[in-house]
Amino acid sequence: MGRLFGTDGVRGEANADLTAELALGLSVAAAHVLAEAGTFAGHRPTAVVGRDPRASGEFLEAAVVAGLASAGVDVLRVGVLPTPAVAYLTGALGADLGVMLSASHNAMPDNGIKFFARGGHKLADELEVRIENLYEQHRGGEAWDRPTGAGVGRVTDYDEGFDKYIAHLMGVLPNRLDGLKVVLDEAHGAASRVSPEAFARAGAEIVTIGAEPDGLNINDGYGSTHMERLRAAVVEHGADLGVAHDGDADRCLAVDHRGEEVDGDQILAVLALAMREAGQLRKNTVVGTVMSNLGFKLAMEGEGIDVVQTGVGDRYVLESMKEHGYALGGEQSGHVIVLDHATTGDGTLTGLMLAARVAATGRRLADLAGCMDRLPQILINVPDVDKSRVGTSAELAAAVADAERELGATGRVLLRPSGTEPLVRVMVEAADIEQAKAVAGRLADVVKSALG
Repeated sequence: MGRLFGTDGVRGEANADLTAELALGLSVAAAHVLAEAGTFAGHRPTAVVGRDPRASGEFLEAAVVAGLASAGVDVLRVGVLPTPAVAYLTGALGADLGVMLSASHNAMPDNGIKFFARGGHKLADELEVRIENLYEQHRGGEAWDRPTGAGVGRVTDYDEGFDKYIAHLMGVLPNRLDGLKVVLDEAHGAASRVSPEAFARAGAEIVTIGAEPDGLNINDGYGSTHMERLRAAVVEHGADLGVAHDGDADRCLAVDHRGEEVDGDQILAVLALAMREAGQLRKNTVVGTVMSNLGFKLAMEGEGIDVVQTGVGDRYVLESMKEHGYALGGEQSGHVIVLDHATTGDGTLTGLMLAARVAATGRRLADLAGCMDRLPQILINVPDVDKSRVGTSAELAAAVADAERELGATGRVLLRPSGTEPLVRVMVEAADIEQAKAVAGRLADVVKSALG
């Protein structure tokens, strides 16, 4: 079988790909691997377990809790909370392991399992490989070594998690939001209680949409992947800005007072300038990915701020930040990591900090986001090609070189093999959208002919 773990945990259709048996087995395997790695040495281990509101999360949570307790791990069950809240509580409570059940922005039939190490950081790749290998070994029939009697784990509902996380958010907010009117789109997801409570405590007047989860409606027409309702609501209510999360609230996108979308690159740019002003932008650097809009890079360079680019995925952004000591990084999709206050993307924290900048400066979000010009970006997916030959085709290399010469310093070409599908993504940026479309179309044709 293929690898279970992707770039963001294990994910699949609940009760088809992601079954109760798989959830239980992976949890037992995780407990054994962490015990062998010395994480539990000298004390009784504890895990924090949370989930988003998906109906399937109810039985998957039960399976994870059963697996951990059967392996001798005490469990603090925090219920429905955002992914970054589970990561925060894992660190704040001194737990040895955190587990979040969510498929993020995916549609309701899917679910996922994400493990956090001590401190609330994502598990290292090598630990995920060991967990998967041990799971496969025991799935083949080998019996687990299980504790009995007082050695089994105990399960406790930790209802204080909600207030503890809210208090953390309030503690890191740079200033209050009094006088701001904010529309919040919660995607009927994990932040449906947390985000409105946080913004209200910070002093904002709030309007909420997509904040009535029923287990089946998560991400359905609401949230950061469906911005239309938020854009309309901001204009309808005369709000200063709107904030959209995804199902597990590790993302944040925004809308200005005109109903115009403010993407992750623009949010990063606004926060980078705010943090530099406050003396918090370590090494005068912000981390993005190769998919960050060229306009973001040009704007930061114009402000004298360095930009480091990583591969696509917030885990690669985080790895670069931790390795080099950077304070801010993120993705165009709205994963924004403020490493002094969070170990993963935190949509509620990002939204609060963005709103705080609006409140502190007295400027419109549209004006603040205008610190960068988003260059037109055209993305074409070319299916049914040999993506492994992207870096070796002379014909394709020549076509890319021609395109780069045509675009000059105000344009960019990126060819990226998909990590999960047999296709190549062709991305072109240019100052003029018609030029971007023409160049992307020509390159897509070459990809088809050269790699088909």
